[in-house]
Amino acid sequence: MLMPKRVKRRKQFRGTMAGKALRGNTLTYGEFGLVAAEPCWIKSNQIEAARVALTRYTKRTGKVWIKIFPDKPITAKPAETRMGSGKGAVEYWVAVVKPGRVMFEIGGIPESEAREALRLAMHKLPCKCKVISKADLEGGVSE
Repeated sequence: MLMPKRVKRRKQFRGTMAGKALRGNTLTYGEFGLVAAEPCWIKSNQIEAARVALTRYTKRTGKVWIKIFPDKPITAKPAETRMGSGKGAVEYWVAVVKPGRVMFEIGGIPESEAREALRLAMHKLPCKCKVISKADLEGGVSE
């Protein structure tokens, strides 16, 4: 699973996911990409499941870039615990994704194969996504 090696602070506030992605909203490496259509938290194990789906379908041909990293710790208190006595322990790590964020990129394989691989990866993620290509865009993601 992906997680930071070390962090400045162990626990974080929940924060908000308002607005569109201002960074990471263009295809930079590959010819095809998977773009978030709604805001969500993506867990490290969901990122890994999508990566496995991509690489298995393409039989490790071409190249895959993961453009999100889970750097936000999410805490949870144990089940059947009384209220109070502080914040819970860190349970898992998430990447905060806003609409328009390019999460995965793929290149070096034919278009039909790339679109199918990204479609399979899309089903492993908790938010609505769409597949984009460099040929469609000519620049950035236009909403």
